[in-house]
This record gives sequence, C-alpha cells and structure tokens, in this order.
Amino acid sequence: MTLLHNPHSHSFASDNYSGVLPEIIAAIAQANGGHVGAYGNDPYTAHLQTLVQQHFGETAQAYPVFNGTGANVLALQACLPRWGAVICAESAHINVDESTAPQAVGGFKLWTIPTSDGKLTPELIAQHAHGFGVEHRAQPLAVSITQSTELGTIYTPAEIRAIADFCHEKGIALHMDGARLANAAAALGVNLREITTDVGVDILSFGGTKNGLLLGECVIVLNEKNVLNADGMKYLRKMNLQLASKMRFVSAQFIALLENDLWLNAAQNANDMAQKLSGSLKNIQGVELVYPTQANAVFVKLPAGVADKVRQHTYFYDWDEQGTVRLVCSFDTQEKHIDDLLNAIEMAIQAA
Repeated sequence: MTLLHNPHSHSFASDNYSGVLPEIIAAIAQANGGHVGAYGNDPYTAHLQTLVQQHFGETAQAYPVFNGTGANVLALQACLPRWGAVICAESAHINVDESTAPQAVGGFKLWTIPTSDGKLTPELIAQHAHGFGVEHRAQPLAVSITQSTELGTIYTPAEIRAIADFCHEKGIALHMDGARLANAAAALGVNLREITTDVGVDILSFGGTKNGLLLGECVIVLNEKNVLNADGMKYLRKMNLQLASKMRFVSAQFIALLENDLWLNAAQNANDMAQKLSGSLKNIQGVELVYPTQANAVFVKLPAGVADKVRQHTYFYDWDEQGTVRLVCSFDTQEKHIDDLLNAIEMAIQAA
C-alpha cells in the first residue's frame, strides 16, 4: 500500500488525530487468527468483563461499541423512558458535537445549561430538575456530565458525589461521558473506580479512541438499579447499530488498555505535555490562557492573525468567535512537538 501521509507529522487539533498505541496494534494482531464466536461470544470479550469489574467494581457490566456518539446515545437511552430528557451543560459534546443523534436516534430531549467552566453543579441542575409528572414537559430523568469536560476542566470526586446525591434524591440517573476519563483520573491521581462507581455514577461511556485505541468505546453499567433499561442493554446496542460482529478486536484493545496501566501512562503523558505547553504559553506576551489546564487540553487567545500563521506549521481548531483556540495533547505528544509549536507561535507574534 502507498503511504498517503507524513508519518512524522503532529498536530494539536484533537487526540482523535493521533495514531494508535503500539501495544494496541499488538493486541489486535494477537487476537487475530483462527475462528471464535461472533457478536461478543468470544474469550476476549469475556475476559474484558473481568477486567472492567476489577477497575470499576464487581457489579460493572461492559458493552463494547464502535464510537463515542453511539456510546453516549446508547447509555442515555438505557436510562430513559420515551418521554425522558437529559440535563447537560450547554457545551456538552452530546449537545454541540453529535448532530441530532441524541434526539433523532436516542429519542430524548436535551435540557441545556450555560456554564462558565463546562461543569454542572446541583444548583445548576436544579434549573431544569422540575416539572415531574407534568405531561406537557419532557421529564428530566437523566443528567450527563463530562469528565474531563469539553473545556478541559475536571470534576473532583466530591463534586461528582454532590451531583449524584442530588440526582438520586430526585430519581434522576447520572451518566458520565468519559471520553477523556483516563486523563481526568491521571490528573487527580485516583483510579477509575474512585471517580465513577464510588461517587455515584450510574452509567459510563468509557473512552478508548482518544486514549490510543484504533476504534472503540465501552458503555459500562455501574449501578443497574438506577438504569431503567439495564436489562435491555444488549437489545438497545443492536438497535443503535453498535453491535460489532468481530467484537474480539474491540475487546482486545480494551484488555490491553486496562492491563499494566497502559491507560494511565498514555493519559499521563498527554496531561504532562499539556502542562508544559500551558506553562510556557502563559509567559509569552500577548497570549492569554482562557481556562485552567487540568487535563490534556489548552485553551488560549492568540494575538490577531497569529493562529492562521501558526497553522502553516501544525493544525489546531478555533474554539469560539472570541479568538480562543484549542490545543490538545495526545499519548504520542513529545517535548519536541511542544517546543516546535511554541517557536512557531513566538515567530508569528514577532512577525505580526
């Protein structure tokens, strides 16, 4: 096959732009060869269940899926009746970046709340946690929080517990979009269970792709008594077009990720590089940090015209119309990449 890209290129657009961890490629190769059962009836998916229970608790139930949008829609659909609604931050991925999939495929309404840092609180959730029993209003029966958030901020275990307690008192299920859960756990210095099961999260979309997988996410039911349709998860996964026939190759990736702290090492490198980048940017005149750098994303405002000049060297996204850009570090970001980016920014500012 002809190589169609520069294998030495590096961007700060998204951790989705990165390649695949070598250990993941090796895991896929190891799972190859021979015939095993399809649709999850294989030894790799069975072993994944054991690993997930080790990391998230003995009652955890894992459902590997293809992608993040599918994981979120499936997880939330599992929590809701047809008349249900989800309370989420206005900046949440399910509201901003998943087209109409939550509404059209999931069949539920989103009640959105503006936040200054991407994080919900019980007080903010209370703005929409009302109207129970009123047939004219979509019933707010699930809350979705993102860890780490779309603005790169992190919920502490105490903050999640406060939200979970508030939700459960009102009969609301708590979903966590954990596309970057590994980055949050690494930054907080806790294990995966301490910021999910132990603090009251009921169902989780556990991210793999942003942390070095080829493809695949995993919906994990943590507390089935608060997940309305927990006993129908296998049917909902099929209905949502998220049932992989050769599931062993998705499960094998998560096995490799969860074994030997690969998930943690990959996320820690991304976080460390983001800290290095953020720490250097704040010392460059004319550059303004917009949000605290807590995980692997850095949000900054650059002087007028600078972003376009820097994008001639490496790609990244404009974040808003106020001039903020987002710079995301990945498992394979190296100090050299950070130094090259900083040099390009400084040269562009000098030339402006």
